[in-house]
Amino acid sequence: MRDDSTGAPQTEAGGHDESAEDTAPEGRDGRRRGVSRRGILGLAGAGAALTAAGFAGGRLTGSAQEQEAAAPTASDSYPFYGEHQGGIVTPAQDRMHFAAFDLRTDSRDDLVALLTAWTAAAAEMTAGRPVGGDPTSYDAPPNDTGEAENLSAGHLTLTFGFGPSLFRDAKGRDRFGLAARQPQALARLPHFPGDNLDAARSDGDLCVQACADDPQVAVHAVRNLSRIAFGTASLRWSQLGFGRTSSTSTAQATPRNLFGFKDGTANLKAEDPDLVDEHVWVGAGDDAAAGWLAGGSYLVARRIAMNIETWDRTSLREQETLFGRDRREGAPLSGGTEFSEPDFALTGRGGVPLMAMNSHVRLGHPSQNNGARMLRRGYNYTDGNDSLGRLDAGLFFIAYVRDPRTQYVPMQTRMAREDGIREYLQHRASALFAVPPGVREGETHIGQALFA
Repeated sequence: MRDDSTGAPQTEAGGHDESAEDTAPEGRDGRRRGVSRRGILGLAGAGAALTAAGFAGGRLTGSAQEQEAAAPTASDSYPFYGEHQGGIVTPAQDRMHFAAFDLRTDSRDDLVALLTAWTAAAAEMTAGRPVGGDPTSYDAPPNDTGEAENLSAGHLTLTFGFGPSLFRDAKGRDRFGLAARQPQALARLPHFPGDNLDAARSDGDLCVQACADDPQVAVHAVRNLSRIAFGTASLRWSQLGFGRTSSTSTAQATPRNLFGFKDGTANLKAEDPDLVDEHVWVGAGDDAAAGWLAGGSYLVARRIAMNIETWDRTSLREQETLFGRDRREGAPLSGGTEFSEPDFALTGRGGVPLMAMNSHVRLGHPSQNNGARMLRRGYNYTDGNDSLGRLDAGLFFIAYVRDPRTQYVPMQTRMAREDGIREYLQHRASALFAVPPGVREGETHIGQALFA
């Protein structure tokens, strides 16, 4: 990523101190490397202590021309700080690395220190800067792993969430003194009909969704957050994704899933803030015990394996009937264009509905779900093949909702029982996280209101 001498979130002017005490050590080439000063982040805890040393380092200073060339541009980055976290209504990028973590500590101070370190690192990486600058000692490990150096910010967004187990463990124990502030809607998702879940790839205390235009930028972000967490939290499971399967902006064309169909045509869009407010953002009065979550959302994650080989041997007629859409244009089978509203009452020969009763579009449409809507940010995935030579591929489903109890659980329960496509799918991982609002001015870490 680009290297400059600016801090986050505000830019600070800083000159290079030429005093002897600040003289940088020599590298293997015998040249002195000038380093500008930066303050040490006040971090505590085992995991964050490792990071504090990294953030103590300054940045390399070069010529004015070099710094100008390396400066991130507004066109390739999104702001990290704000009312809401990035990566929700942000125009969906093409690549994703999702990761869930388990905490290895019962210390509330360690948890806060980790979130503080993560927040500082996220602000730098989303701006296209390396984590913590360069080391002040050649004998110290680099503060940034380096694989994103010279790459742009790639429109990286980092979205953090808290799982139910952060508040209470499996035995109901209050781990960090937060149980009284657990949102009522934040509980493990139920076991839906047909679920074949892998417990090792489900749930988690914390999560981070890294989305970017460049897969290396997204992987770099999760790698560095995992490195920062060492000793405090460990990676529980992760998933790489490519080829977004939904649009979150009207400026984006509707993409296709691995079954070859346009999906999520009616997805919520950032350009309709009223609908987003109604269906995505948690309101201040939604939960008296969880006022800290106002302005945040809930993240539903489901790893859905697709039986690719079986689907590829299915007739086009059946494929379109199961989806309820024309494959080429994405128009509903009741007629019109892709964005035409489906006519579920329209029938064909023999009075058979043109939109089959078990079609995916019918069962997922808001009119069939008491008006409930979601903002989807899913991605295709492929993880090689299984022992029988079949593709291990599918959809990593991500959706943001204001209340999963009314917007997701009823719809998924119905679809798991009735959706004709379920014959070609298997849900293998599941998780629900509360996503705090964005980091505002004066705050030092994500979810700070939870700990107030």
